[in-house]
Amino acid sequence: MNAEFDETSASRAIADGRSVAELTDLYRSILEQLGEDPGRDGLLGTPERAARAISFLTKGYGESVDEVVNNALFESDLDEIVIVKDIELYSLCEHHILPFLGKCHVGYLPQGRVLGLSKVARIVDMYARRLQIQESLTQQIAQTILDVTGAAGVGVIVEAQHLCMSMRGVAKQHSSMQTSVMLGSFRDNPPTRSEFLRLVGS
Repeated sequence: MNAEFDETSASRAIADGRSVAELTDLYRSILEQLGEDPGRDGLLGTPERAARAISFLTKGYGESVDEVVNNALFESDLDEIVIVKDIELYSLCEHHILPFLGKCHVGYLPQGRVLGLSKVARIVDMYARRLQIQESLTQQIAQTILDVTGAAGVGVIVEAQHLCMSMRGVAKQHSSMQTSVMLGSFRDNPPTRSEFLRLVGS
C-alpha cells in the first residue's frame, strides 16, 4: 500500500455533506474570480454540481485496498499468466487538475492465489480516482496487485491521453503517453515479460 495517501476518516471527509458545502462555496468564489455571475441562469446550481463532480472524481481518497479487494482471493494451482486488458481509466493530473484518460492492461503470474476479476479493475479505479501522474498510477497498481496476490510477477501498462497537453500548453491533440511497470518475474524473466507484452498487443 502507498503510504503517501491518508486512508483515515479525515481522507473520507470529501464525501460528506459538509465537504460538499465547503467545496460549493469555493467553486462559487472561483466563478466570481473569473468574472462570472454565479446567480445567472446558466450557472445556477453549478457550484454544487461541480463540488459533487470533484468529490466523485477523487473518491479514491476515501477507499482502501482492503475494502476494494473484500477478501476476493481464491486458492488456485494456475501457473499461467492472468491478464485483464483494456480497463478504462479516468484520472486527474496533479499538476493542472485536468483529466487524463485511457486504458490499463494488468497481468500477473499467480503463486497459489488468484484475485477476483472485477477487483483488478476496482484497484485501477481506486488509484485513478486521486490526483495523479500517470507514472505513479502505474506503479501503485502494479505494487498493489503484487502485494495482494503474492504473485511471482506483475506487469502493468497504462496508455492515456492528457488534456493538460491537448487543451493547453503545446496543444498536441493526438499525442498519448504509455507507461509500464514490471515486477518480479515480469522484470527478471525475459520470456515471461515477452509473453505478457505479446498477449496485450504492446
